[in-house]
Amino acid sequence: MLILIGTSSVIFAQPPGGGGGGQQGPPPIPNSKQIKKMVANLADEISLSDDQETKILAIYQEHFAEVKKATSSGRPDRSKMEALKSGMENKVKAVLNEEQQEQFTAYIKTHKKPQRDSRRE
Repeated sequence: MLILIGTSSVIFAQPPGGGGGGQQGPPPIPNSKQIKKMVANLADEISLSDDQETKILAIYQEHFAEVKKATSSGRPDRSKMEALKSGMENKVKAVLNEEQQEQFTAYIKTHKKPQRDSRRE
């Protein structure tokens, strides 16, 4: 009897639709405070000057405004979103010196969230 109760609680704890592997929407767009925190963390990580931090903050704010616009009418094309991200990263790198560019590339890799669902490709 206890096994039956334990099993049923696991079954009913699953979200509707089987509990996994479903389509996941895009991550939420960070607000102004979150963007400032992201850039402050980056500044600490790769030793940005105040001028660089100000320029990169503007790049991030512009980027997320573009992302918000692109996602406002539904799920955008993956290639468009990747192009936006790549463009933002290139703008950031243009503000950095060579050493910081390498650090930024490493920073992006270590802070990247997995986005691919291998079953969809």
